Amino acid sequence: METDPPKRRRIQRSPSPTYKLDDEDDSYEPYVPVAQRRAAKLAKLSSLTSSSAREKAKRQLEELLAKEDAEQEEESRRERARKERTLLLEAQEVHSRKAAEDAKKTEIEKAEEVDAEILAAIASRRKLASDLELAKGISYSESLKTSWQPPKYIRDRTEEQHRRLREKYHIIVDGEDIPPPIEHFEDMKIPQQMLHFLRSKKIITPTPIQLQGIPTAFSGRDMIGIAFTGSGKTLAFCLPLIMMTLEEEVRLPFIRGEGPVGVVLCPSRELATQTYENVLAWTAALSKDGKYPRLNTLLCIGGISMGDQSHVLNKGLHIVVATPGRLIDMLEKKRFTFNNCKFLCMDEADRMIDLGFEDDVRNIMSFFKRQRQTLLFSATMPRKIQDFAQQSLVRPVLVNVGRAGAANLDVLQVVEYVKQEAKMVYLLECLQKTAPPVIIFSDNKNEVDDIQEYLLLKGVEAVAIHGSKTQEERQYAIKAFKSGAKDVMVASGVASKGLDFNDIQHVIIFSMPKEIEDYVHQIGRTGRSGKTGIATTFVNMNTPEQTLLDLKYLLIEAGQKVPPFLQTIEDPRISQNGSFRGCPVCGGLGHGVSNCPKLEDVQRRQMASQRAVHDGGGGY
Repeated sequence: METDPPKRRRIQRSPSPTYKLDDEDDSYEPYVPVAQRRAAKLAKLSSLTSSSAREKAKRQLEELLAKEDAEQEEESRRERARKERTLLLEAQEVHSRKAAEDAKKTEIEKAEEVDAEILAAIASRRKLASDLELAKGISYSESLKTSWQPPKYIRDRTEEQHRRLREKYHIIVDGEDIPPPIEHFEDMKIPQQMLHFLRSKKIITPTPIQLQGIPTAFSGRDMIGIAFTGSGKTLAFCLPLIMMTLEEEVRLPFIRGEGPVGVVLCPSRELATQTYENVLAWTAALSKDGKYPRLNTLLCIGGISMGDQSHVLNKGLHIVVATPGRLIDMLEKKRFTFNNCKFLCMDEADRMIDLGFEDDVRNIMSFFKRQRQTLLFSATMPRKIQDFAQQSLVRPVLVNVGRAGAANLDVLQVVEYVKQEAKMVYLLECLQKTAPPVIIFSDNKNEVDDIQEYLLLKGVEAVAIHGSKTQEERQYAIKAFKSGAKDVMVASGVASKGLDFNDIQHVIIFSMPKEIEDYVHQIGRTGRSGKTGIATTFVNMNTPEQTLLDLKYLLIEAGQKVPPFLQTIEDPRISQNGSFRGCPVCGGLGHGVSNCPKLEDVQRRQMASQRAVHDGGGGY
């Protein structure tokens, strides 16, 4: 059966628009040239019959024509001026206006504006996070959860009681839900084996950084710890790591290929070795009576054979103490992984996350596969680095004992003006001030070798350490000096960061470093653990005035004697009310950002690395 084709429906279209082609609008007035308008007015004038009317109209017409001519001439003049005006003239006018405004500003205001521009330029740094977290936009809002909590009687204290206790020990804290300070190791719930070992080393009560820092780290909180040199920072971050690792091992023992639980990053091989030896001693003390299992710790630094530690890698790995370069190499070779690593501490953190080391730290971060607890410790951490670090941590707690970058008050600082050619002779006189051991610092490697050779010729038992020496030479120098076989160590800045030598009574700074941070670290090799010491510094006309100004303010802040030649140096930044602010990049009190030696050094390194890449350098 055939079906009829469907009928087409007529689609109703909207009417087409109509366009008005002819000008039918009566209100429209076509343009009439000036000449035609004048001719029409003259014709109208001639049509007037009355002579008086014609005369009056003629005058009106002449006035109107004169007005039109004047307007046309003015418009032509403005048009010519617009054509003659150039961008250069406009720029000159803007510059002259700016110069007039600048003339009204003081020198201090100008310097502050320059500093603000530089700070804005270096402020756009990505936060410290792994590449995976940055790519996926992963961020954490809660700290790591731990099983530790303070004793009940401490939890029951009021916030006012906590505040008074912090004031008693000059502890400054900042952050949310800050864990309470604890005055005794026993109340921190530390195993008895560890307590006995600490007592054997005459560590009876916690120092201020330990008093607040250890409970903060036990609570799983990210932390920025700042305290002067020799204040016990190493125990403050190693003890929480050991306790966290011990808990993991007791819950389920590690087997080959598993771990580590935590890593401690250090800027130098010597500091990493010292931290490693401390961790070995503390873990050995815990497992001494067999109640707790032995924890395996790996030292991961350049200059040593990792094959010598194969026995550690062949078992479950708990803790790694490392320098950045060798650690990256081991991770890339997959000798171990950070798949289950949940603790990261950076000692001398301002150096580790400084512009020169930031890429290495980011590279290490990229190997983490889970949230971690991050601790940053240093004696010198400028405000700029603190702000950057807080952006990278999860609900961080800032624990500050004294001003960041301030000198240790247990060190007597003596600054003496010594001519360059007289330094060597005067050095022998300074060595007579105290009994050995003594450390002598110089930033110049060749000068380090010259000083050692001179002292050996004079019959002084001296060793030398700097970055160009082999790892074996560096280890021998530190071992001989620590054991007392050598009386004097001549060192570059490599020995100034965090190294702990027993009973150093005297530090001599042969050449004053440009960066005041380095000076603070160098004098901090003495006056440690509550003992006193002397630091003698040689300065002369070769020392930059800006460095001397930093030194002057540091002496004033520490209540030390300021020699007359330093008192005569004036600070151009001081306003009429006598106030001044330190550099937010390096913490120096005697200069601003615009002339910061640390920033200049960083920029110089960056330019050198860019040149190496451009020239095809940087290979293996």
